[in-house]
Amino acid sequence: MNNCRFCKKELEHLFMDLGHTPFSNAYLYKEQLHKPEINFPLRIYVCDDCWLVQTEDFATREELFTDDYPYYSSTSLSWLKHCEDYSNKIIDLLELNQESCVVEIAANDGYLLKNFKNKDIPCFGFEPTKETAEAASKQGINIIQEFFGVETSKVFSKEHGKADLIIGNNVYAHVPDINDFTCGMKDLLKSGGTINLEFPHNMRLIESAQFDTIYHEHFSYISLHTVNLIFKEAGLKIYDVQELSSHAGSLRIYGCHIDDPREISDSFYEILLNEEKMGLRDLKTYLEFQLIAENIKNNFLGFLLEQKNKGKVVCAYGAAAKGCTFLNFAGVRKDLISFICDAASSKQGKFMPSSHIPIYSPDKIQEIKPDIVIILPWNLEKEITSQLSYIRDWGGKFCVASPDIKVF
Repeated sequence: MNNCRFCKKELEHLFMDLGHTPFSNAYLYKEQLHKPEINFPLRIYVCDDCWLVQTEDFATREELFTDDYPYYSSTSLSWLKHCEDYSNKIIDLLELNQESCVVEIAANDGYLLKNFKNKDIPCFGFEPTKETAEAASKQGINIIQEFFGVETSKVFSKEHGKADLIIGNNVYAHVPDINDFTCGMKDLLKSGGTINLEFPHNMRLIESAQFDTIYHEHFSYISLHTVNLIFKEAGLKIYDVQELSSHAGSLRIYGCHIDDPREISDSFYEILLNEEKMGLRDLKTYLEFQLIAENIKNNFLGFLLEQKNKGKVVCAYGAAAKGCTFLNFAGVRKDLISFICDAASSKQGKFMPSSHIPIYSPDKIQEIKPDIVIILPWNLEKEITSQLSYIRDWGGKFCVASPDIKVF
């Protein structure tokens, strides 16, 4: 039995069991289809002491985040706009300039730091995956191709000094040693400096039954209550929080050293209270979740079988991790979904892990003219329906499968 990755208490309570599945980003080449695939249990537990929801670990970060890690943040236009708006606001709020130092952890392909570089604000990014790190470097961004933690933080501080602003967008959930990561931020942060982390809010996961956001690469599923405990333990404090619509419900926290004079905002206390009202510190909330997810899965399978019996051609859009989780949990294969399209060239020509559904460029939709396009990354529904609005020319319809079947 595992112990909690934060407070070290033995984990006893199962939140979700999604069966056995490959890593969500383990896309296959054609020549691999006839070879065995490695599957790992995907089980999630909740700690009834600190209330951190977390995976039962079967792989290291090095195994999950390899050199050819296929996720490129810049493929989503709405996400790029989100990050540009944030950059402009935080530069003004903190009065950042050419004398400042900005550090992003998990800089990916430079999608965010380019906004600081374009304003001549010194910036650095930690990015361990080779291909995305190279994409960022090509834009002139200073990249440290290492995983972040206390040791890498100390090395950076000796060479470049402390950071005025530390940013981590959707990385906190991907960290196996959350204590080392948080202490690394504490070590790197300048006196009077600010930490901004964005992460999917566990409250929204439970509220909207977002079980498909669970996969091996997400080690933790976080509430404000829990991250506040983690920050305090590391000598940090959260002084403000914003609720965001990104990823169907995220939090952006503002952190600083624990002795910083900045006062804690009303929104911090309001969100903590909302979490308590939602039952995030009540074990019953977590133990009921499995049945909710199974009902969604069964409804989705019923819908796909109905379309097949009607002779409809069904494809999907978005070969993202959440799609892998959903399809593999439901046991969907290419007899029910013919193909998947994705804008990321790094995925095109490959096959989905386990289901072996082929991945093509979006041009395939124009060629085949399917009756139904299932939007797997439902958090990008508005962006995708706008991009693919042409399917209505032949009477095509969109479908979102969770939490309820919606055809439109």
